[in-house]
Amino acid sequence: MNTVTHTEAAGEAPAPFDPTVRVDLLAERAEAGIDAILDKLDRDLIGLKPVKTRIREIAALLLIERVRRRLGLAAEAPTLHMSFTGNPGTGKTTVAMRMAEILHGLGFIRRGHLVSVTRDDLVGQYIGHTAPKTKEILKKAMGGVLFIDEAYYLYRQENERDYGQEAIEILLQVMENQREDLVVILAGYGDRMDKFFSSNPGFRSRIAHHIDFPDYGDGELVSIGEKLLSDQNYRLSPEARTAFESYVVARRRQPHFSNARSIRNALDRARLRQANRLVARAAEPLTAGDIMTIEAEDILSSRVFKAASETRA
Repeated sequence: MNTVTHTEAAGEAPAPFDPTVRVDLLAERAEAGIDAILDKLDRDLIGLKPVKTRIREIAALLLIERVRRRLGLAAEAPTLHMSFTGNPGTGKTTVAMRMAEILHGLGFIRRGHLVSVTRDDLVGQYIGHTAPKTKEILKKAMGGVLFIDEAYYLYRQENERDYGQEAIEILLQVMENQREDLVVILAGYGDRMDKFFSSNPGFRSRIAHHIDFPDYGDGELVSIGEKLLSDQNYRLSPEARTAFESYVVARRRQPHFSNARSIRNALDRARLRQANRLVARAAEPLTAGDIMTIEAEDILSSRVFKAASETRA
């Protein structure tokens, strides 16, 4: 007895798949603008080779998934939610922005924007406050990427009156039911994120890609500092660069070091000292080079060197 399929019963013969159809991946990459986005990521961030490699791998996977969709080979939308783990100042937000652009270019999200939030943006302080806050953020992020920094603070088990669990339940539901219109990236310290996933298995099961962001090395931090200054039309004198190298080594040994974020703050203070130094000698004529150049004294006046000296003593 012949079996009649639903399609045949409706009078529609299934279209045979032609495995010889040619696909131009270079054209697909160009149309999606992937190479330009990845090049921008390389320019934005110094170092982070394992992170950039993983982003390129994910971009390649999504490119093939896009082709599979066009060929009718994809059965369902892929899970795209991610976890970024690492210390502060390691480029997680910047990578999330580039990831949003990649997802948009490949057609996996409609708008390609990034909405960055913390617990305070999602969790209310009284009964009935959390759901509206969380839903409003989700509405704002829909069609793009929702980046939740320090995600482990969403729920505080030690506080019986904490409303974070309500936000978590809403997020999990949306991550599952609306994954074709929203990508969620959870971020934070690696050990705390592991603990968070252990106590919230619903999140772990919905995360497709886990990316670890390493700390920067001394040389990378110096290069980051030089790039930050160059972007603002400043430069280090040779003596200042030597002083800055010593600063980086000393600062990394102190508490609350936040990688590129700490470097940015340090250079903001160096610019402040430079401005005061120049104003103090306002009676003397200045050149554009003087105004652009950070000198060694602008770096060596930092409290970091005093603290390092006291530690050795």
